[in-house]
Amino acid sequence: SKSPSPRKNTPVRYFIMKSSNLQNIEISQQKGIWSTVPSNERKLNGAFRESSMVYLVFSVQGSGHFQGFARMCSSIGCEKSEDWGSAGFGGVFKVEWIRKESIPFQFAHHLLNPWNGNKKVQ
Repeated sequence: SKSPSPRKNTPVRYFIMKSSNLQNIEISQQKGIWSTVPSNERKLNGAFRESSMVYLVFSVQGSGHFQGFARMCSSIGCEKSEDWGSAGFGGVFKVEWIRKESIPFQFAHHLLNPWNGNKKVQ
């Protein structure tokens, strides 16, 4: 499918995507897809519809690192993927990986999230 065209005068949105394991990140990087728990779908789909770009920053829980970041390239549909097994994930959506590299949280400690009490981004 075609990449979304940037929508003028709308904000770029960023989300931290926590994965329970590195294998899910590797599948995403190989296939250009991602799936999240159903409770995240409405927020991500809304951001995809209303924002010029949506960037997803990936981290494996407990790793102390980001594993890279990607751009969300489609809304989340109903189709599920067998790649993640039956771990309670929702629909699959397309992502375009921009950087695939382990980056320690300490490199981002100067970034603070105003929507989370100005806590460090990690």
